[in-house]
Amino acid sequence: MAMDFGWRLEAWAVFSNHYHFVAQSPSSEEGATSLRAMLGLLHEKTTKWINAIEIAPHRKVWHNYRDTVLASEKSYFARLNYTHHNAVKHGLVHQASDYPWCSAGWFERTAPAGQVKTIYSFKTDKVLVTDDFEVSADW
Repeated sequence: MAMDFGWRLEAWAVFSNHYHFVAQSPSSEEGATSLRAMLGLLHEKTTKWINAIEIAPHRKVWHNYRDTVLASEKSYFARLNYTHHNAVKHGLVHQASDYPWCSAGWFERTAPAGQVKTIYSFKTDKVLVTDDFEVSADW
């Protein structure tokens, strides 16, 4: 879906009540103007899919979104690391690549080892992201 809008996904992680992704906006756009439309369609399609599985018609799954422009290389690399390791942060897995709803496994398999090491070395303690996810006892 991101490709349909010209966005290039770099990292993503999906949880029961939120998701994170890092993407490059289309070079033809000033100000990432298609983001709202892309996320609107993403929210609509995933809500319908999840509600069909759980037999919960008309339930609102995604409520809103926040976006951040990553203006520096350091911030960009820290966000890639943060997104890939979010499942580890929440105690869902011990290794980021073990979480199946995240791009970390794909990244570790396809990127050069030096690039993975570099991205994973960036500190995430100063990444300001609202992330109040609590792990369900069912996990």
